[in-house]
Amino acid sequence: MSQHHEHHTKEHDDVAFWENHYGQSERVWSGKVNQVIENLVAPLAPGTSLDIGCGEGGDALWLATHGWKATGVDISPTAVKRAQEEAAKHGLDAGQTRFIASDLAAWNTGETFDLVTLSFFQAPFEFPRASFLRKAATLVAPGGHLLALSHASMPSFASKPDHQMPVFPSPEKELEALALDPAQWEVLCAEVRERTIIGPDGNPATLEDAVVFVQRKV
Repeated sequence: MSQHHEHHTKEHDDVAFWENHYGQSERVWSGKVNQVIENLVAPLAPGTSLDIGCGEGGDALWLATHGWKATGVDISPTAVKRAQEEAAKHGLDAGQTRFIASDLAAWNTGETFDLVTLSFFQAPFEFPRASFLRKAATLVAPGGHLLALSHASMPSFASKPDHQMPVFPSPEKELEALALDPAQWEVLCAEVRERTIIGPDGNPATLEDAVVFVQRKV
């Protein structure tokens, strides 16, 4: 969230922002996945998965190595290219992973998926997050799950930003935005979870994740 704040009103501006974001560093895939995803997804029977805003593919690649047929979509062609390269490096073929460079707003598919994830699908500028969440829900197959994971606050090591930041989503606001029909969905988890990481200075730090995990009823 340390990127310089700019107002973006057109799709190509958003592409340029994320291309610049990914162009600033080399890709190093650790193979580690967010603890929340591992804890919630590991018990599920593998099927088809879709990671929206997949970035360089870390979560999708982890899913593929655990038996899922994983698809990732991201607005940044650079991120998608790196994800494809990492998949090849780890011996994952087209039947196991697929990465697509597209703005979710413009991407349409006739498919539904057993698991749809949005991990830290956030930006330091306003964008129609609620509509993306609702679109994600339409891509979940009967009996499938939707996992939305977002930063619930600034990291403990972060300095106060010098510009106005978008409001961090709470689990309650995420559910409100999803506007799920309770006859069709079951809320399995909606809470803020804290996890410990090593911060940039090498000291332990804390992160708060807003977690929303729901299942479409059969």
